[in-house]
Amino acid sequence: MTVLLDRPVAAPVAPAAPEAPAAARDPFIDLLRVVGMALIVFQHWTIPVLDYDGDRLTTGNALATPGVWVVTWLSQVMPLVFFAGGAANAIGFARSSRPAPAWLAVRLRRLAWPLLPLAAVWIPLPHILLTLGVPAQPLEVGAKLTGQLLWFLAVYLIAVTATPYALRLHQRHGWRVPVALAAGAVLTDVARFSTGVDAVGYLNVIFVWMAVHQLGFFYAEGRLRGAWALALGGFGAAALLVAYGPYPGSMIGLPGAEVSNMAPPTLAMLAVGLGQVGLAVTLRPALVRLPARRLLDWAGPRIMTMYLWHMPALFAVTGVVVVLLGVDTPRPGGILWFLGWPVWFGLLCLVMWPLLKGFARFETPPSLPYGTAGWGGMLAAAGLVGAGVLTLTVGGFAPGGGPFLAVLALLGGLLLTAPRLASR
Repeated sequence: MTVLLDRPVAAPVAPAAPEAPAAARDPFIDLLRVVGMALIVFQHWTIPVLDYDGDRLTTGNALATPGVWVVTWLSQVMPLVFFAGGAANAIGFARSSRPAPAWLAVRLRRLAWPLLPLAAVWIPLPHILLTLGVPAQPLEVGAKLTGQLLWFLAVYLIAVTATPYALRLHQRHGWRVPVALAAGAVLTDVARFSTGVDAVGYLNVIFVWMAVHQLGFFYAEGRLRGAWALALGGFGAAALLVAYGPYPGSMIGLPGAEVSNMAPPTLAMLAVGLGQVGLAVTLRPALVRLPARRLLDWAGPRIMTMYLWHMPALFAVTGVVVVLLGVDTPRPGGILWFLGWPVWFGLLCLVMWPLLKGFARFETPPSLPYGTAGWGGMLAAAGLVGAGVLTLTVGGFAPGGGPFLAVLALLGGLLLTAPRLASR
């Protein structure tokens, strides 16, 4: 494989090999993306424990039930999502006939454009609902959490922007790149836990997620061998880290926990991610035989919409059932919880369906020509889009100036991909 920063080759990344990805779309990567998003939505819709006392909405987590944390080693699928993204980026970059900055411009539009309708709804919505008498505190919870879940897009934007450089490192250094990233994760956790400064751990946003993203490059070339050993080694290392290290067993943050494996990500999260990747690739022959092509074709163009709007759907149902009607969610694991869950999930699907129909069209940006900017212009565009996403991640859509500044940054990033601005 030859990878250049100014012009990628148009040939497919994968060589001819029995387990190499297909010449067209890779059904395994499509399946990981769709199943990963489905599990994210399923988990977010299932785990909230919600109580409203007439003044404050409190949120708990069903996975905080003792012993249930082991489920998160499979249900926390963000490592698989980054792995699939790495494979898709490698394949797409190699097949593209565009120069690298133009390839990045296409990705920036696809990431930023669907955020505009979300902002168009959520910036005025809190103000409208407050004037209608909706309690301020539950509304603030929903507005903030809707934005906080955009953290994934902020990190994935880094991975996409770095893809041409990361591919060049991959070509030159192969396995030494993910090994170096894993070593960075080790040193980061040592510094974090030895000094007690949790902020140091956020370096692992790069080390952990980029290490998993880098593994996708090996899959894209058909070079990810020994997957079963990767699965055993990854899950085995995670078990040892949890048993003898400072890491909790849960791979999602739990209320009251002193340490989270997700915010910031830890070495234990990386180990579980390696285990998940190894397990998924080991099961690939069976997974690609599943009769899921029609489902993948339907769900693929709606993944971003599902991710952006599944939390607003949750807050809409919560607002009616929990806040307005005063029906708290039952305690997790009880008979009422099991009996009520189908009704709860059905209401969420009922709300989600029109959101999918209404907003899925925004997953495809307008068919406008792209500019001719070089790396400077596209890195500036990526910086603006990243700043907008990060602003929404930190502050959400709570009333204030933050969401307006975020939208201005997103629009600025999008405009930098336009021909008139890019040619100046």
